[in-house]
Amino acid sequence: MANVTLRNVRKTYQGGFEAIKGVNVDVADGQFCVLVGPSGCGKSTLLRMVAGLETVTGGEIDIGGRVVNQIEPADRDIAMVFQNYALYPHMSVYNNMAYGLRNRGMAEAEVKTRVDEAARVLELGAMLERKPRQLSGGQRQRVAMGRAIVRQPKVFLFDEPLSNLDAKLRIAMRVEIRKLQRRLKTTSIYVTHDQLEAMTLADILVVMNGGQVEQVGNPLAIYEKPATTFVASFIGAPPMNLMSIGSDEIKSQLGGSATDAGILGIRPEDFVITDQTPAGGVALPLTVEAIERVGAETFIYGSRAQDAQRIAANPGELPPGEVIVRVPGTEAPAIGAKIRVAAVRTKLHLFSGDGRTRIEA
Repeated sequence: MANVTLRNVRKTYQGGFEAIKGVNVDVADGQFCVLVGPSGCGKSTLLRMVAGLETVTGGEIDIGGRVVNQIEPADRDIAMVFQNYALYPHMSVYNNMAYGLRNRGMAEAEVKTRVDEAARVLELGAMLERKPRQLSGGQRQRVAMGRAIVRQPKVFLFDEPLSNLDAKLRIAMRVEIRKLQRRLKTTSIYVTHDQLEAMTLADILVVMNGGQVEQVGNPLAIYEKPATTFVASFIGAPPMNLMSIGSDEIKSQLGGSATDAGILGIRPEDFVITDQTPAGGVALPLTVEAIERVGAETFIYGSRAQDAQRIAANPGELPPGEVIVRVPGTEAPAIGAKIRVAAVRTKLHLFSGDGRTRIEA
């Protein structure tokens, strides 16, 4: 096992496009680190640089106290699990897992010991003689993981390994991957665009955007105190409600603490439907536009009624927008109803006008 440290890592492609813009991340020995962000943010490029499949333009990648920038992928002591499984279709499950060990000249007795142990851990014992075409998607992914496990590497790298699975199987495999990593205690870096997957898997979460790290930390700490509006809107489902403070009734409710802020954020679950305005909090009148009942909770989509004359007088204010309110149970007001929602002071998130700086309420 080993720690993984990225120091000011950069990647610039021919033509001057900078895909990775000075990333600094420290993954401790045995931690499960998740890189999350939208498509094109650079997370897979960064993972491939750690693996040695992409060259490093600048900075250092340190694995277990050794800078590996110039070291070949095969000599980095890492194992990678890909999105498309990358199994040999003509080989049995056993031979797929054994292939890499045999290529390294390992004795057949040791190969068998490692494959049998991985098969036991992954519950693949009854499938060792099957070919990949005889397996389900989840079983194929377990074989791909088994091929990585038998290597007994210092670091596991996962490149969106669950993307090809259906929703139900993805949840089951997510749990299996986390249980397996905790059992093996192997340092792991996992790439995904799914923020729910990221939140449930990570010891340390790295939120990326445009080739840069927006925020690093414990998943729940990031959820509770997002550093930027990008993180606030990306982490959480439904996303955080973001609205301009401007010079309207919101700013008058917030008072002095909002003087440096330009954007107010409130998570859907932090609203309550009430006629009261909490002291120091915020209340908003809404018109109910849509309802989503999803079982144990209901999402209310409301529009903020704003006076056109006030908008004209305050051009920095956002136009009438959608506000999402999450309430427990299935009870909800009728579509078209006028309601008032409120959030207490401790549940408010304030950001600078450009969204790049968090301001403590």
